[in-house]
Amino acid sequence: MAETESKKVIKLVPEYLLKKRKAYQAIKATQAKIALLEKRKISKGKPLKFKRLEDFLKDSHRKHRDETRIQRSQQRPPGPLPPAKNRLAFAVRIREIKGVSPKVMKMVHMLRLRKIFSGTFVKINKTSVAMMKMLEPYVAWGFPNLKSVRELILKRGQTRVGRRRVPLTDNTFIEQHMGKHGIICLEDLIHEIYLVGKGFRAANNFLLPFKLSVARHAAKDKAGLLKDLGNPGFRNTDINAIIRQLN
Repeated sequence: MAETESKKVIKLVPEYLLKKRKAYQAIKATQAKIALLEKRKISKGKPLKFKRLEDFLKDSHRKHRDETRIQRSQQRPPGPLPPAKNRLAFAVRIREIKGVSPKVMKMVHMLRLRKIFSGTFVKINKTSVAMMKMLEPYVAWGFPNLKSVRELILKRGQTRVGRRRVPLTDNTFIEQHMGKHGIICLEDLIHEIYLVGKGFRAANNFLLPFKLSVARHAAKDKAGLLKDLGNPGFRNTDINAIIRQLN
């Protein structure tokens, strides 16, 4: 029995077969990698949504309404600017903008109000007032007081570093980025925004748009809009009540 086992010979695989097997495995690995990348591309893309004819008609009607409203407002003489003491406004988007006119969409992007219930500070001048008039059906705006400005920046003030959103909690960080504009701490940033100083534009760009929140069980009307917020458009000092509600 031992003699038969010792006589067994291990067959060697020819070298050309080993090379062929190795090349085949490399091709399979490359194909699997390509298939995985394609799968990830598909999963990243948004799924196709069925859109009803009523939705197309609604978007077309909204776009036509926006264009007519803008054309009529351009034919009217511009209204008077607010008093000189009101140099700062706060705008918050409280309506959806699906299917709006491209001009309206452009203004929304210029004011950085891409998401609903996002807000930003605006310096009052002839151009900004005209933009607010154009966005009246979708944006509520008014004149915030110092308390509202302070609460917004202290609670929701953020800036962007690379791709990260960073809360404004460190005065050293603020001085590092805004020191050249004379802003070295959070209080300096608050007063520069509220008083609309020389560095207002840099300070406002330093701040990301505020992500405001809505109560989970807030009362809504038949169209799904919040009752407590009221109508969009110019709200004067009532914007402070909206800020308290959403902050």
